[in-house]
Amino acid sequence: MTAPRIEDYGFVSDCHAPALISKAGSVDWWCPPRADGPPVLGRLLDPDAGHWSLEVLDATDIVRRYVPSTLILESTVTSDSGEVVIREALATEPGARGHELGLRSPHALVRSVVGVRGTVQLRCEFAPRFEFGLTTPHLRWDGAAVDAHAGPTRLRLTSPVPMDVDGGVAFATFTVAAGERVSFCLAHASAHGGGSPSTLDPADALLETQRTWESWAEMHPGYDGAHAETARASALVLQGLTYKPTGAVLAAATTSLPAKIGGDANWDYRYAWLRDLSLTGQALWIAACPDEGTAYLRFLADAAGQPTDDDARVQVVYAVDGRRELSEYELHHLQGYRGSSPVRVGNAAWKQSQLDVLGEVLDLAHRFADQLEADDEPIRQMLLWLAEEAATTWQSPDAGMWEARDEERQYVTSKVMCWVALDRAIDLADFLGDGADVERWRTVRDEIRARVLDEAWNDDVEAFT
Repeated sequence: MTAPRIEDYGFVSDCHAPALISKAGSVDWWCPPRADGPPVLGRLLDPDAGHWSLEVLDATDIVRRYVPSTLILESTVTSDSGEVVIREALATEPGARGHELGLRSPHALVRSVVGVRGTVQLRCEFAPRFEFGLTTPHLRWDGAAVDAHAGPTRLRLTSPVPMDVDGGVAFATFTVAAGERVSFCLAHASAHGGGSPSTLDPADALLETQRTWESWAEMHPGYDGAHAETARASALVLQGLTYKPTGAVLAAATTSLPAKIGGDANWDYRYAWLRDLSLTGQALWIAACPDEGTAYLRFLADAAGQPTDDDARVQVVYAVDGRRELSEYELHHLQGYRGSSPVRVGNAAWKQSQLDVLGEVLDLAHRFADQLEADDEPIRQMLLWLAEEAATTWQSPDAGMWEARDEERQYVTSKVMCWVALDRAIDLADFLGDGADVERWRTVRDEIRARVLDEAWNDDVEAFT
């Protein structure tokens, strides 16, 4: 089969591990309990890597939208015999409101089909595969749910429709008439000491999830300028890319989607880059959420720890739990999205120098200066470390924002962002305290400016290059 277009996937999230749902109704990507782990549904990267589909047979039209102010996906599906509305979401913790969004998660994907007119026939097909498709779990229908387990992972799909099991696939065909509701819940748990999967009522879970997202949106009316509706929708997606337990922000929900179909520039971006986290914080400050900036900085400060020597550099990317070691490897048993291989896990950028991130983080701290607390020593130490690194290494070559893997180069953008780092650090001197070497920073900042203006301008293209 040909994988759906990337833009035809809907995005749902519980601020732990997002999922992608195709327009045809197949969940093709979900990595519970944490976004940078192995998927239990991974058909995005290989036809045999796992899916859970809920498909209207003989559909003639599908119109999708998000329930306003939420990441609940709603599809109105029409066939020759009738029409249904399907709502799908990753459930939030019951009772969670506002900033509690995502602090805890039941790790459950809920889907509800409501008949609008006529009688519509659907097929539910559940084919989980664990560890990037390497493991086909045992499946068993117990009269109320399909239990899937293998190794450290357990899933439980509760279904009001009896399901048949054939090897590694559970399936059912059923009808929904006008006024009827048929709902499913797929919950994840660790097989060893992690308790049982959540047993949520799907209809109640959808209502609670809607209330949770709406309460977050109500707290953050945010931007009301041009294209406000689009900006607010983007803010919801950015919030959905956060890993709320730590404050980390994913650069992407997926791994190995190609820069070019059939190419090999397929990278694992399910981690927290300092650059992406800082830009996300800036965007949310403008679009929706100006009151959570220190959460991002606190994550970075906690992940970075303390410098081990005078030459220590701040790492440019971390796992969402703050882990440093992100060694990269390839999974050759997977075809890759539309044949784009290899599929990669991990990212070798964790070993790179990317000097522009120094300015991005200090610029974020400058944006949220009013929220910085005088006794927040880890954040203060981290910002001092970043400023000192900018002052001492700005002339060095680096991998740049392009993360060049062949050799380090002298990037103008890196020099300019080192200027930003020092400029913002000077403004933050009162917060940074006795460690702020303001006079030295001012001298180096001015030197960077002079060098960029003198050496980086290209008369031929009339731009800095």
